[in-house]
Amino acid sequence: MLAFAATLQASWEAIGASMSAGLENGGPVALIYGLILTIIGSLAMALSLAELASITPVAGAQYHWTYDLAPCAPRFLSFMQGKIHTSIFAWWANTATSPFLIGTQIKALAVQSNPSYIPKPWHTTLIIWAVLLIPLAVNIYGRRLLPAVEVIGGIIHIVFSPAVLITLVVLGPRNSSEFVWTYFENSTSGWQNDGVIWSIGLLTAVYTFSGFDGVVHMAEEVKDARRTVPRSMVYSVLINGIVALGFTIGLLYTMGSVEDALNTPTGYPLLEILYAATKSNAAASGMLMMFILPGFVALLNGLASVTRLTWAFARDEGLPFSSYFVHISSWHKIPLRALFLVSSSIVLLALINIGSTTAFNALLSLTTLGQYISYLIPITFLLIKRIRAPQEVRWGSFRLGLWGIPLNIFVIMYGIYIIIFLPFPPRYPVTAKNMNYAAPVFLAVIFFAIIDWFVRGHKRWQGPRIKVTAD
Repeated sequence: MLAFAATLQASWEAIGASMSAGLENGGPVALIYGLILTIIGSLAMALSLAELASITPVAGAQYHWTYDLAPCAPRFLSFMQGKIHTSIFAWWANTATSPFLIGTQIKALAVQSNPSYIPKPWHTTLIIWAVLLIPLAVNIYGRRLLPAVEVIGGIIHIVFSPAVLITLVVLGPRNSSEFVWTYFENSTSGWQNDGVIWSIGLLTAVYTFSGFDGVVHMAEEVKDARRTVPRSMVYSVLINGIVALGFTIGLLYTMGSVEDALNTPTGYPLLEILYAATKSNAAASGMLMMFILPGFVALLNGLASVTRLTWAFARDEGLPFSSYFVHISSWHKIPLRALFLVSSSIVLLALINIGSTTAFNALLSLTTLGQYISYLIPITFLLIKRIRAPQEVRWGSFRLGLWGIPLNIFVIMYGIYIIIFLPFPPRYPVTAKNMNYAAPVFLAVIFFAIIDWFVRGHKRWQGPRIKVTAD
């Protein structure tokens, strides 16, 4: 499960693939110091969630913990938590980011190899749909291959990073330490306040370390889940943090200028950096494949994880037509209908790219915002329980002890700060084309979730149906 958790995050690959958000807003200072802050915050979050996973290792995770710990209205709060975490607003959107990244990388390769090609937004949408077919087929027909794919994915996740770095160090240009550690880019995005610029630039780092709870949603298929799941979650953040920080430092020392990276004809800064180092389209394309292949593994694991989460929420009557989506295919032995529901959501989310020039930033904000909110809700309730009635908590084998209260408080403060700036548009002045639609989508999800509660949920939703007993 550690390989599953580590490749699901794909930290250094995500840093390279989504670095444009950080380069436009803050540049190297936002990328490197933002990453350090994010690693610390994510590790604190992972420790807090690991404690909860040790208490109740179940596919429903956050909404299950919310139901158990909520000081009031547990049915309503857990229902809303499930909607936020399971739906388009969190994990469905998170799963959509992988094919989106791969699709934009493939499009960039096409532009690099054929400069006369003029890409259209709908081209990327079609590529995203095509990319989705591969992990969808593996999840349906190659379920027995998943353990081997996870191991292979874990190996290439670790091996490819130094391979890329060594190439950049040997062949790439050299930036000064002053550039890496002190250069602040504040002339590209249009925002005038440096604090706002730096905070918006955190999106690259924060997205990279979102989704570490994915391993929890596989808990019902894991042996000794109370111990395996918490450790996998924490170790995956540690491993990815070390690898991502080393990769980012090396990348910044060898990337050349921020302006050249952002103004590339491919629209993809990473490919421009690779080409500037190798001076070869073939070599740059081959190196970009080192980002694309782990992306496929992350998509494969993400699709499996969010399918189990969606199925668990349907099992608890959290979704409309739950009796339909809770079905397990007798032939494939997987929740096939839940898998198709998740895949359909990705197909629809890919349409955002047609109408927005900053669709990817909006998608990153969307998934990270939803996941951070879903993390903070049970952690806040656990903190309240720690203070008011710690004797009522059935602690698992993974316990923070005296560090629990200060760590939970830090997580809540850090999470609120991140949530405030995630919906900010990446550029100013704001137009319909560059608008960050994460906040409007969030409000829409909340609105329809409340409607669903009054129409159906208050009658059907009785909380999680699985009751996890102590060992």
